[in-house]
Amino acid sequence: MMGSGDVERGKSAKNRNNQGYYAATGGTYGEEYSDSQWTSWLVPMIVVANVLMFVLIMFVNDCPKNINNYNSMLRGGNNGGCVAKFLGRFSFQPVRENPLFGPSSSALEKLGALQWNKIVHKHQAWRLVSCIWLHAGVIHLLANMISLVFIGVRLEQQFGFVRVGVIYLLSGIGGSVLSALFIQSSISVGASGALFGLLGAMLAELFTNWTIYTNKVAALFTLIVIIAINLAVGILPHVDNFAHIGGFVSGFLLGFALLIRPQYGWSGSQNRPSDTRLKSKYMAHQLILWITATILFIAGLTVGLVMLFKGENGNDKCGWCHYISCVPTSRWSCDN
Repeated sequence: MMGSGDVERGKSAKNRNNQGYYAATGGTYGEEYSDSQWTSWLVPMIVVANVLMFVLIMFVNDCPKNINNYNSMLRGGNNGGCVAKFLGRFSFQPVRENPLFGPSSSALEKLGALQWNKIVHKHQAWRLVSCIWLHAGVIHLLANMISLVFIGVRLEQQFGFVRVGVIYLLSGIGGSVLSALFIQSSISVGASGALFGLLGAMLAELFTNWTIYTNKVAALFTLIVIIAINLAVGILPHVDNFAHIGGFVSGFLLGFALLIRPQYGWSGSQNRPSDTRLKSKYMAHQLILWITATILFIAGLTVGLVMLFKGENGNDKCGWCHYISCVPTSRWSCDN
């Protein structure tokens, strides 16, 4: 489950034409900065799409029809009946099979779950995208969608649907690529990689637009704690931390490239006499971070895709990396 971070901004100075003006207390020129607000519609649409997709998965799953076949395959006998039988074909698989109250793994695989063998040997690269829209159960879906609302709505209001949508989708793909490179014996689903991408983008936005924030240290500490807690949850079994990390790194780099803001004083300098030297729209460090992050993202995604389609196993390159996604204890094993 992911948390949300609400970064504090400077105190409001005035309100004109539905725009928020923030005092540049930490700014270079000590002037005001206009932050136009967008209407958030993409994030709610993504939530609706994920919910509808889950309903479709449960329709295809049809637990009452398939439960007898599943029980007959078990050597130990009956594994239990469907959960919430009153839902009919939309009822959930037995808790022992899926404790998250959702469909079977075969139904998820049929509708596009991330599966290394199908991507590499059956050329189904579309699974890198389709898995982002699938969830393993009601608990999984609710956790991700609540997090998406808290994180995504604020970002979309500040930066618009295009930039937030690009970060969400590309971060999800980045998480899928890293997951497929390291987890090759099981399927993976969920929007967590894309959500971690939004968290990474928030952190990058704080760094690249550092002068906008008044409580810089508090904002940075809050984001780091939220990210650390969510990554720590990823070491539990059956949680795909590689998708989390791949999505976070992708979103972090994309944040430098897409969430850059003009520096303070640039808008005001445009209204000055023609013989006055105009201030640069962006600071030097913003441009350096923009170029560097763009190159690193393109290079990293390209290398990851090449390794994936060549059928390479990331664990062969990094013998200890499997501990990133699961740390064995006396209570559970990470063999599968």
